[in-house]
Amino acid sequence: MRWSGQELGVEQSDALPGLAKLNNLVRSVQTPDFAGVTFHEVLAKSALNKVPGQSAMPFGWTINPYRGCTHACAYCLGPETSITMADGRQQPLWSVEVGDEVLGTHVVDGFRRYTASKVLAKWETRKRAHRVSLADGTELIASGDHRFLTNRGWKHVTGAMSGPGQRPYLTTANSLIGFGSRGVGRAPSVLQLVGAMVKTTSDLGIVAIDDLGEDVDMLDITTTTGDFIANGVVSHNCFARPTHTYLDLDAGDDFDRQIIVKVNVADVLRTELAKPSWRRDAVALGTNTDPYQRAEGRYSLMPGIIDALATSGTPFSILTKGTLLRRDLPLIVEAAKLVPVDVAMSIAIYDHELQQSVEPGTPSAKARLATVSAVREAGLDCAVFLMPILPYLTDTKAHLDDALRQAKAAGATSVLYTALHLRAGVKPWFMQWLEREHPELVPKYRSMYYGNNAYAPKAYRRWLGERIHPLIRAHGLERGREDPVTGGIRSTALTGGAAVELPEVFGSPADPAALF
Repeated sequence: MRWSGQELGVEQSDALPGLAKLNNLVRSVQTPDFAGVTFHEVLAKSALNKVPGQSAMPFGWTINPYRGCTHACAYCLGPETSITMADGRQQPLWSVEVGDEVLGTHVVDGFRRYTASKVLAKWETRKRAHRVSLADGTELIASGDHRFLTNRGWKHVTGAMSGPGQRPYLTTANSLIGFGSRGVGRAPSVLQLVGAMVKTTSDLGIVAIDDLGEDVDMLDITTTTGDFIANGVVSHNCFARPTHTYLDLDAGDDFDRQIIVKVNVADVLRTELAKPSWRRDAVALGTNTDPYQRAEGRYSLMPGIIDALATSGTPFSILTKGTLLRRDLPLIVEAAKLVPVDVAMSIAIYDHELQQSVEPGTPSAKARLATVSAVREAGLDCAVFLMPILPYLTDTKAHLDDALRQAKAAGATSVLYTALHLRAGVKPWFMQWLEREHPELVPKYRSMYYGNNAYAPKAYRRWLGERIHPLIRAHGLERGREDPVTGGIRSTALTGGAAVELPEVFGSPADPAALF
């Protein structure tokens, strides 16, 4: 692993004590190619992860070479920002702790209402400071990445109309939502606010957005509602993925900046596969973290994993969004001569703008379709996961027809679909995205995925099946199905002319990008 970056050394573990749970930190590395990200190279004691016995998945084991993701966003505020607590007190952000209850909001029946919100995580960073000044005298110090709720939806402090930095951003034509810092004393008590509709009671029009020209220490929190009230206005937070908390790492900022890399995973795997007790059960790759995420281009852990599985006689499957799979196609072809292997590409959204909005930082549908073609040209079959299908967004006949046409043209040998499945850890993140990008759909999604309901209603799934099955047949595509031999989805074409709908999405929702 020769990086053209900076080795921080094992002393980094002193700053991140939870890494001791990872069994032997080798070194921590930063590189210009991944600005702001630290890779913690560890010597793992195990490579194979046993799937719980009650799971309905066709595989019994998984391998996850990486923990963490570089796709998340960074949000932060000045530490003196006043936070409205659930009991009505005002506290500076620096004094708010994990477990505290603050005032947040949620959408009920299409209307945003105040509610109590528990702090799940807190972290600090250093960012370029901007001052947002409002007409009532309220001032907010925030990073350019931070988002506030405006009269036109969620917007970042800074952004651009086009190019790499394109995103919704604040202008002096916007007003923020809330009661403002000047209206705190005149606002109704929190007991009155909880359950009440969010209404702007002060003049919160933006009068200036100033770049302060320096980096300053900032803080942010993650809450159960995905937002909180900062200086009297509704402020967005990053809904943290909880997987890093086991390591005593921050569930928010650390998830995308502290990446765990099991550098010895292939060697450990060989040892585990050589044990007499190993029964050559199916092993699935890509069910929790994508094995072909960008860091794999640096670490090249997959070639050793593929070789270890093949030479031990262990069948396996690979599910990925990563076009880096093409690098290892010769190895996968050779492995397929020794053991059953299934390959699948996840390609859910074929509208480019929508895909980039839902899956920022991931390869485009066009690039993934080209990878399907490359797999086929290498002599392997390849399934396409047309999942999840997003109600009212990608379930139109036009989108489904175009998706299936492109999958067929790329050479897909089987296809699977399923409607959107919103587990508890993903639902708040997805709903925040929906409120920002498609607020008109929020009431419809709330009615479909109400309470703890994670699945689309049976009636909707039945309707979707009736819509998509004729299109699948029309494009000459075959059905895909779970394969207990490889632990994945059988990529070899079958007869039957209809795709199977899976009960839930393969993959962990801990990373939002992994859901799609």
